[in-house]
Amino acid sequence: MQFASKLGKRIAAFAALAAAAVTLSACGFNTIPTKQEATKAKWADVQSQYQRRADLIPNLVSTVQGAAIQERTTLTEVVEARAKATSVNVDASTITDPAKFQQFQQAQDGLSSALGRLMVVVERYPDLKSNQNFLALQSQLEGTENRINIARNDYNESARDFNTTLRTFPSIVWAKTIYGGEKPFEYFQAAAGAQNAPSVNFDGLRPTDPAPAAPAAAPANVQ
Repeated sequence: MQFASKLGKRIAAFAALAAAAVTLSACGFNTIPTKQEATKAKWADVQSQYQRRADLIPNLVSTVQGAAIQERTTLTEVVEARAKATSVNVDASTITDPAKFQQFQQAQDGLSSALGRLMVVVERYPDLKSNQNFLALQSQLEGTENRINIARNDYNESARDFNTTLRTFPSIVWAKTIYGGEKPFEYFQAAAGAQNAPSVNFDGLRPTDPAPAAPAAAPANVQ
């Protein structure tokens, strides 16, 4: 009889815990951390694609120099923009800090602009246009830019979903109590002229100008 009583109490306790878990899940207790982690994963995808682009640039600069196309200003802008973009320290707090997020986006958009200026008028340089290494790098960069856009859009959508969760019922109850310290995520904004796809050529490159040294292919300082 005593054993049956203890067993009954254990079953009742287990049932109560199970019911509590179901209740908490149904009322959105786990929704906030679940969507938060999903958004951080999307952010990691964005960082990965930016890293891939940064790693391609040294070979691009070297290839352009090797083809005797050594326009100092444009190549210097690319080298400097890459250095700036890879020097921005990034961690999970960046996506909830407006100032840090803006700094990160501006640095990456600056590199995009510099590459866009470099990718001008390849028609004037038949040797470079037929260079297999350049063509491979060109294709990889184009693919990476597409992946960057996709990753940013996916991140923005995930961030919007999380931010909405913080403001809507029933999850807002937990957002104001247990998860009161959680902040909304920042969004990527379209850069000026982003609706125009960069043309891939190298117009304006003057072969008589000395070019800067190619940057080392060190990984970007992105965590």
